[in-house]
Amino acid sequence: MKAKVISVNISDNKGEKKHNVEKCMLLKEHGLADDAHAGKWHRQVSLLAEESIDKIRKAGLDVNAGDFAENITTVGIDLPSLPIGTTLKIGTDVVMRVTQIGKVC
Repeated sequence: MKAKVISVNISDNKGEKKHNVEKCMLLKEHGLADDAHAGKWHRQVSLLAEESIDKIRKAGLDVNAGDFAENITTVGIDLPSLPIGTTLKIGTDVVMRVTQIGKVC
């Protein structure tokens, strides 16, 4: 399976679920426009695999993309196994670098 983005999510405030957006602007050295977590720091964009969300669903919880405050929900890529410094190309114009694996909630 080829890796792909299945959802792009933003929130107005920190500490709330993110909502899916059809499109948004990714700002260099900042993150997703209009997202509460964007800014000049090392964790501008958060990714989570749909496979991880599916594990929670199988445990009986009703969860969706964005419920874990991730900006980008992916499928077909083992995100936790990526070494720090890995670059990810999304589409034709976006290149992102992995700066941290996991986050404290």
